[in-house]
Amino acid sequence: MITRLKSFWLASFLLLATLTARANNPDAVLGVWKNGEGTGMVQIYKKGDKYFGRIVWLKVPNDDAGKPRTDVNNPEANLRNRPLKGLENLRDFAYKGENKWEDGRIYDPKNGNDYACEMKLVDENTLEVRGYIGVSMFGRTDVWKRQVKK
Repeated sequence: MITRLKSFWLASFLLLATLTARANNPDAVLGVWKNGEGTGMVQIYKKGDKYFGRIVWLKVPNDDAGKPRTDVNNPEANLRNRPLKGLENLRDFAYKGENKWEDGRIYDPKNGNDYACEMKLVDENTLEVRGYIGVSMFGRTDVWKRQVKK
């Protein structure tokens, strides 16, 4: 009976230690994520101590003329010809603990707007991405899913 109790406590401790380590891993967000609409994938990567993302896949990669889609909705005319694939649309996120990355920016090529943004890792394969203007209360959350190589 005592051996079983010791085994139970040891297993519980190891599980808790594993979950705590995962919960405090700033790099847990790294990888490729599909947006909630399923229209694009973003690879999140690290530069220094900040986190960034770039578009690596588009469901509709080409325009009606068969050419790679570009940033046609950008308010800056000189940027409208840059390709969407490879575009850095997440910038400058800092890990704040408890599976949260804040103080970043997200660019939405659908409307050409740039928003303040925060991300929260709900579980290993689910990321809530919230873009907002001013305060987080006035924004929209999109749920992204991790893409795992098969």
